[in-house]
Amino acid sequence: MLRSLYSGVSGMRGFQTKLDVIGNNIANVNTIGFKGSRAMFKDILSQTVAGVTAPLDGNGGINAKQIGLGVTLAAIDTLHTPGSAMTTNVVTDVRIDGDGFFAVQAGEDGGIFLTRDGNFKVDAAGQVVTADGYRVVGADGAPLAAIDPAETTAFSIDQNGQFVGVNVDGTSAPIDGMQLAVVKVLNPAGLEKMGGNLYRMTPNASLEDMVFSIPNDPETGTGAIISGQLEMSNVDLTGEFTEMIVAQRGFQANSKIITTSDEVLQEILSLKR
Repeated sequence: MLRSLYSGVSGMRGFQTKLDVIGNNIANVNTIGFKGSRAMFKDILSQTVAGVTAPLDGNGGINAKQIGLGVTLAAIDTLHTPGSAMTTNVVTDVRIDGDGFFAVQAGEDGGIFLTRDGNFKVDAAGQVVTADGYRVVGADGAPLAAIDPAETTAFSIDQNGQFVGVNVDGTSAPIDGMQLAVVKVLNPAGLEKMGGNLYRMTPNASLEDMVFSIPNDPETGTGAIISGQLEMSNVDLTGEFTEMIVAQRGFQANSKIITTSDEVLQEILSLKR
């Protein structure tokens, strides 16, 4: 069979995967804290028809003759560039201005996940939770303490992630056990997407255990907390539509390779009538 036939098939598969990635990016263009992805390719091992000949006895060297066998997927990278800020003026809507992730916990003894989605709420028990009911983790590595409505009539969140409450007597004071944690990850692209705007720590994201740092810390490099704003998706529609056109044309070009190879095979079969 012609090598070009299978090279075209590998190209179509690669661009189909690229279109899948682009489609997911566009679908999440309005998802809070979403980070877009990109598909990267690499060539498949080439077939060597003739090897290298070194220069010898005054004769020049001869380069190898190799035929490529197509393309394959190299990586699907998650781009952790910051998204634009959307002002909501809701106190519990927070975003990280810089590096780091919020930490949330599923249940009392559940696993801890990371997220850039700061769309938090205060439930009927006074707990700070996500839209899916995960409790937000504080700087001490435990879920934030519950807000007592009998003692706190209102609250705000400063850039250090500290909840500052307004007491019934009108005075303001930090609420104990109510400071958001920010987790700094050495390789954010190594995090595993779990759905629901959540990430799970992996050995390639960090070799050390998860460290819960305070926000706006110059020593750890964590970002500041901005209350009343949410981080939007970092997907650029202009770039995504451009890449979609490139992927579509690449898919068409590789399909043309297959049809051309098929015509060549048809000519070979028609040699003997």
